[in-house]
Formats: sequence, C-alpha cells, structure tokens
Amino acid sequence: MTMKRNKRRKHTKAGVALMLSGVLLVACALVLVEHNIYQDLSAGKLRNEILEEIESKIESIDEDYVFNPKMEMPTIEINGYLYVGTLSIPLLDLNLPVLDRWDDSRLKISPCRYMGSVYDNDMIIAAHNYRSHFGKLKDLKIGDEITFTDVDGNVFNYVVSETELLDKTAIEEMESGGWDITLFTCTPGGAARVTIRCTKID
Repeated sequence: MTMKRNKRRKHTKAGVALMLSGVLLVACALVLVEHNIYQDLSAGKLRNEILEEIESKIESIDEDYVFNPKMEMPTIEINGYLYVGTLSIPLLDLNLPVLDRWDDSRLKISPCRYMGSVYDNDMIIAAHNYRSHFGKLKDLKIGDEITFTDVDGNVFNYVVSETELLDKTAIEEMESGGWDITLFTCTPGGAARVTIRCTKID
C-alpha cells in the first residue's frame, strides 16, 4: 500500500509540474505575442510620421543619377537617421520610408537598404515581418507593381518577376541574380526569407 501511495504521489507531483510548465510556456508565448504586436503598432505609427517629414523635405526633382549611376544615393536626416527614399506597394496598401543602411536597431524603425542602389539597378531592401512593414510580402505575386521614390523626387517603377523562399543562411544567393530591386523579410520564427525579385519598368 505504501509503495502504491508513493507512486501516486510521484505521478501527482509530475503531473502538477508538467501542468505548471505548460502554463508558464503559454504565459511566455502570450507575453511575446503582446510584445510583437506593440512593436508592430509602434513601428506603424513612426512610419507615418517619417513619411510625412520625408515628403515635406523633397523640394524638386534632381536627375543627376542619369549621368552618374554610380553616385551615392542622397539622404534626408530625420531624428538622427538617414533615409534614402520611400517604397510604395499598392497591392499591400503600404507606403514605407527606407533607411540608408541596416542593422538590428534600424530594422525596428523601418525597412532598410541592405545593399546596392536604385541608380545602379541592384538595390536590396530588408525589413521585419511586422504587418506595418514586410509582414504581407508573401502575398505579392508575379506582375504586381512597386515604386521606389528617392529623396530627390525621382520615381522608379518595378514589377514583381519572381518570388522565392530562401534559407536564412543563403546570403550569397540573396545577393546574386542581377535583379533591379529585391525585397526580403524573415518568415515567422526566422527559419527562411520571403524574397521578392523585381524588374524595372518605364
């Protein structure tokens, strides 16, 4: 009888421990989801403020890049950060400022230029998968149009030519291919990258 009671107690303790672990995991997941939603909402609000300021600072169109496609992209400084322009994706109802370079802190603010230039037809733009940034990028299909406007007011139009899902370690593959503009973001969990390849149109 004593052995049976001890076994029951052990099973009861194990069950309680498992139940508490489950509750703790659910609580952690809820906190993480809430944190992500807060970051997304904050990023969306900041995006709108930055867009207004960029648009107010563009005075006239300057086409210097036509004669010098290797030139550095001009920038506008807002709140201590430099922006190279704005990205519009009509199908996703998105209009986003684009920072001049990327790092973890900048990606929390807005999409960032990962490398390249629109003047040299090799720009890559990265962003978090916030719904207010590139969270809906996976919904783009071949034939959809996007527009990039630099801070000098020059407008560059593109059409989606290919969509890919690349492994997160496929850096060389991400940077290759000779596409005019590439957009990418991580999948939930970060195991892969949704990648949109675009071709310039007149």
